Amino acid sequence: MARTLTGVVSSDKRDKTITVMITSRETHPIYRKQYTITRKYTAHDANNEAHEGDTVMIAETRPISKTKTWSLVKVIERSHGKVELKEEVTKVEDDSEKGEE
Repeated sequence: MARTLTGVVSSDKRDKTITVMITSRETHPIYRKQYTITRKYTAHDANNEAHEGDTVMIAETRPISKTKTWSLVKVIERSHGKVELKEEVTKVEDDSEKGEE
């Protein structure tokens, strides 16, 4: 049975490749302070089905390239999209500031 990890896709810009961030909390052995560790894994996405922000499950496989030894098993949850401000909104705010002066 292959080792599996669950994480969030941080990049999907390369063809058939995704970068997955795995975040975990660990405790320092001496100081007992908890801290966050973030690891990045490069995974093979044969059908380009995962996109940035999706929660995915990846499994360990044979080496596909120099850095890819993981492959996408399934997309657990799709991202809800990005929120971007339109240029028109910022222009309107700038014009209203000029009128106040």
